[in-house]
Amino acid sequence: MTDHDPSEFDLSALAANPEQLRTALQSADPATLMLVLVTLTGDHGWLDRARPHIVGPSSYQETMPEEMRAEIRAALFDVLMDFARNPRPLPPIPDGQMLVDMLSTAAGTPVGEDYVAMMREDLRPAEIDPRGMVWHKKPEQTVLDAFHVIVIGAGVSGLCAAIRLQQAGIPFTIIEKNDTVSGTWYENSYPGCGVDTPNHFYSFSFEPNHNWSHFFAKRDELWQYFEGVADKYDLRRKTLFNTEVTACHFDEASQTWTVTARRADGSSFDMKANAVMSAVGILNRPKYPDIPGRESFAGPAVHTGHWDPSFDWKGKRIAMIGTGASGHQVGPTIQPDVEQLMVFQRSPHWVVPNPNYFGEVADGMKWVLAHVPYFARWYRFQLFWAFADGLHTALKIDPEWHDPEHSINEQNHRHRIFMERHMRRELGADSPLLEKVIPDYPPYGKRILIDNDWFKMLQKPNVDLITDQITRIVPEGVVTADGKTWAADAIIYATGFQASKMLAPMKITGVGGTEIHDVWKPDDATAYLGTTVPGFPNFFILLGPNTGLAHGGNVIFMSECQVRYVMMALREVIEGGHHSIDVKPAVHDAYVKEVDHLHDGMVWSHKGLTNWYRNPQGRVFAVLPYRLVDYWQMTSVFKPDEYRFG
Repeated sequence: MTDHDPSEFDLSALAANPEQLRTALQSADPATLMLVLVTLTGDHGWLDRARPHIVGPSSYQETMPEEMRAEIRAALFDVLMDFARNPRPLPPIPDGQMLVDMLSTAAGTPVGEDYVAMMREDLRPAEIDPRGMVWHKKPEQTVLDAFHVIVIGAGVSGLCAAIRLQQAGIPFTIIEKNDTVSGTWYENSYPGCGVDTPNHFYSFSFEPNHNWSHFFAKRDELWQYFEGVADKYDLRRKTLFNTEVTACHFDEASQTWTVTARRADGSSFDMKANAVMSAVGILNRPKYPDIPGRESFAGPAVHTGHWDPSFDWKGKRIAMIGTGASGHQVGPTIQPDVEQLMVFQRSPHWVVPNPNYFGEVADGMKWVLAHVPYFARWYRFQLFWAFADGLHTALKIDPEWHDPEHSINEQNHRHRIFMERHMRRELGADSPLLEKVIPDYPPYGKRILIDNDWFKMLQKPNVDLITDQITRIVPEGVVTADGKTWAADAIIYATGFQASKMLAPMKITGVGGTEIHDVWKPDDATAYLGTTVPGFPNFFILLGPNTGLAHGGNVIFMSECQVRYVMMALREVIEGGHHSIDVKPAVHDAYVKEVDHLHDGMVWSHKGLTNWYRNPQGRVFAVLPYRLVDYWQMTSVFKPDEYRFG
């Protein structure tokens, strides 16, 4: 496999309209253009000159003098025009120390050599898809036709799984409870719903979209993207919509699964499968707070995870319970149109500003992403670092740190100061709101939120931030511990999901008739690599236990890693003439022990801290303790000796 595909970019077309290229380069990020220039020329000198002016991977962290930016654009223009007028293969992606230096310059901080292999993979053009499974020796089609996989769910992970199965020639059926694809981005339609990971990173690596309207797109555009992916790969004809899986039972004699599903009319049916890939995720069953009198409220009540499109908030007194990710999006969106917005906050969140959050992607930037070699891939790496592994060291507890109550290490403390400064700047140094909004726990102990004018909203005359505990709900509104009744016309529950009840309400029965929720003590799911559970052969969980990303990152990246790993497992089964594959208990147990040990040294295990990452017993079951590069390494190689074959 080569490192590039010249057919991906028709550079010869540039010769016909050089001014289009020149104009588009003005809209593109200079640091990323510099990385493209180094890739095409091998000139290390550009790195040396630019490095002092790049303090981080985001566009607003680049401070090169305008003369240098102009010089980079001019030099790249000349190089691209030379390729256009003298067609030849593009140079390969740099390797060794050169690539390390490029990665480090792009990130604004040293990047270790352990990233080289992963980033060489990710820097390849989309047409070269290294995360797809390649047969060692492709079986006869009759062998493949005899092996059937059921994918539960047509969200992000389910679509990825189906595409990989289709590419491998393995028959499959998707069973989806909704009437269309996209999962999260179909189900969540509350006002302001959108992504808090940049779109050019939050997309399939093999299906980049160069036409995002904003750097952080809203729900409809995201939904349309995944709908388009499903259509491109013709996945709907292999999907049973409006059908919900209720149970999966493993038959030891035949080494197959029986999957029971219920149609919209209530009727049930069974399907046989050689393997099952569960792609139901963990953030799809709304969680309502356990507040006395909740059912007594006289007005309409909606949950952000189950939004009623007919709900009208305009001119009403709205009680919004919850200030997490969905609350931070709903509040500023509806505030201008409500009579009163009462925000009930159990605990504050750390909030970080991002100048690009509302930014529109310029047409020139879109053109460069689509037409300039390597630009989109380098841009994706910069976003990867800014929103994932670049933050990982801030999560580790330093046992010698002098102020463990407020932060956990030096970097974590710097982040705290930065976010506090932002809050004080937004609210004013003497604002009484500061006492309510500045968390008393270290940064990243709970999910970090992006400021989408949250603090500006809190200062509006029709907004109240209420931190007194809710004691009960009555027909006319919400009662707090101080005895006050907050009269409300409607209630919005922005209270998250039943994350700890993984795979519920499905009943999954494995070897010996054991149900998976009996293996997982109450709300304590575990799985090797978040994917396989001993005693449940050929059952694979996508975005399973300890695969969530608390410090940043991208669930699509995790899905692609997991799906590649599952495809390698299926390859071992089919090519080896086996019927099933089951992870060894000792392998699973050792992995879970390591995960628990790592979590003991991470911020979300901070004393007294509560978050949805931990189950009621306090164990961190939801999120990943590793860097993304670590998980990529663990899932990029399949080790047959860790499994038993049947």
